[in-house]
Amino acid sequence: MSLESKITEQMKEAMKSKNQIALESLRAMKSEILLVKTSGGNGEMNESQEIAMLQKLIKQRKEAAEQFTNNGRTELAEKELAQAEIIQGFLPQQLTQEELESELKAIIEEVGATSAKEIGKVMGTASARLAGKAEGKMIAETVKKLLN
Repeated sequence: MSLESKITEQMKEAMKSKNQIALESLRAMKSEILLVKTSGGNGEMNESQEIAMLQKLIKQRKEAAEQFTNNGRTELAEKELAQAEIIQGFLPQQLTQEELESELKAIIEEVGATSAKEIGKVMGTASARLAGKAEGKMIAETVKKLLN
């Protein structure tokens, strides 16, 4: 089942259960898919494009929540975080910190990186291999920690 059809099915369920937050999240995802489809290319999204799109939507929600929190609008921040959580459900299972560290140690060994100057080599491989399984920020922090 494609991502778009999963979203459509869940939209129906959200409408039936009158879950506004889920419905808004699902509509945002559907809208983003339609934008990608109509912006050129072959009209289809591959899995890596879907993951990148979902991560972008989650990042937007988290940034908005942070802004709302900084401005004292906690109710809006909670809404944004709830939407991010719903979108997160469409991503592959996230790695734990221990799993991430072991994966990154293997990548560092494979690339042959020995110092913090070689973060770029490690990040290129790690970002491609761990796309959707861990946040880029978390990968970068862990790589820095392991190389220092």
